[in-house]
Amino acid sequence: MQLLNQKVALITGATRGIGKGIAQKFAAQGANVAFTYHRSTQKAETLVQELTQLNIKAIAYQSDAGNFEATGHLIQKVLQDFGTIDVLVNNAGITQDNLLLRMNEQQWDAVITTNLKSVFNLTKQVMRPMLKKRSGSIINMSSIVGIQGNAGQANYAASKAGIIGFSKSIAREVGSRNIRCNVIAPGFIQTDMTDKLSDEKKAQFLQQTPAQRFGSVEEVANVALFLASDLSSYVSGQVISVCGGMT
Repeated sequence: MQLLNQKVALITGATRGIGKGIAQKFAAQGANVAFTYHRSTQKAETLVQELTQLNIKAIAYQSDAGNFEATGHLIQKVLQDFGTIDVLVNNAGITQDNLLLRMNEQQWDAVITTNLKSVFNLTKQVMRPMLKKRSGSIINMSSIVGIQGNAGQANYAASKAGIIGFSKSIAREVGSRNIRCNVIAPGFIQTDMTDKLSDEKKAQFLQQTPAQRFGSVEEVANVALFLASDLSSYVSGQVISVCGGMT
């Protein structure tokens, strides 16, 4: 039996990396998938074609997750097109790394807006329909960096740590309405971003990972599937690290 049969999932930033992997996993498990992208129109169209071959409904929406008004329009459009939203995955995120001494205000604001304010925006906008139906699963993508910090990533670490505090608070606010909110904190995952790292940098990362390898996108998507499905019906307010033993 498919774990997400006929459920509707909205995933932000799903044209590549972990977001794409989650979209593929959810569709394979029977979910109808709405996902957002910012600029990658061709990648979005290609993913829609791929997902619909699994006999589910998939629609891509160009939207800025960091813009509150835009996310309001997005939620209304998804509700019009799909009728409901059962699962929200806040995945959209960026990095603009620099040592704090060299980091400028724009780099700080851009990362906080895209990574953290977006989680507020989407969660706030989806809350009313989820409260009305008295069910929902919200999955927020943090990072191992949000738990332990990382030199040169104060903005990124702050945004990802903020997601954890936000999610635990939301879980307490809406738990009585059968709405769950959880966090996934990936470690070093094999994506386009890590492919660009030097061999020296990769070796440094592996030294920090007891598993002695990078994780796969599918391994993160499997945890998202668990949190989206009824298998995790009594799991809320939790941070699940997918990090090969780093924490």
